[in-house]
Amino acid sequence: MRHHLLLRVITKLLVGPILIFALYVQFHGEYSPGGGFQAGAIFAVAFILFGIVFGLDKVQEVFPPWLVHKLSAVGVLLYAGTGVYSLMLNSTYLNYSSFSPSNPISGQHWGIILVELGVGITVASVMVAIYYAFAARPPVINDEEW
Repeated sequence: MRHHLLLRVITKLLVGPILIFALYVQFHGEYSPGGGFQAGAIFAVAFILFGIVFGLDKVQEVFPPWLVHKLSAVGVLLYAGTGVYSLMLNSTYLNYSSFSPSNPISGQHWGIILVELGVGITVASVMVAIYYAFAARPPVINDEEW
């Protein structure tokens, strides 16, 4: 891997801005194009790029598989929990207005943020889990047979 010095330096320079852009897309999704799904995909791309360049072992040190699996469940629970919370407030499922009866606009704002955060966490962790599953498979053909 020593001969890929330029690729490794460029990757280290790109991972941070990719993650920051993913956070921007996540938290400005209701005001501009974007949201949880797009942010989750961009967030996952940073880890997948890091894994492609530095190897599966290095990326799993940064983002361990046990954390990937836990976050995929946390994202789904956050999404579903937002809907269950609105049910507990005697409203319909995912009716964000019930979060703040005195100011329904504020309740809708917080509900959308929570749901989109759940979607973003789920998409990012599932995409990274899929990458881990494919990257961990032993190759069918040796490098010499190519």
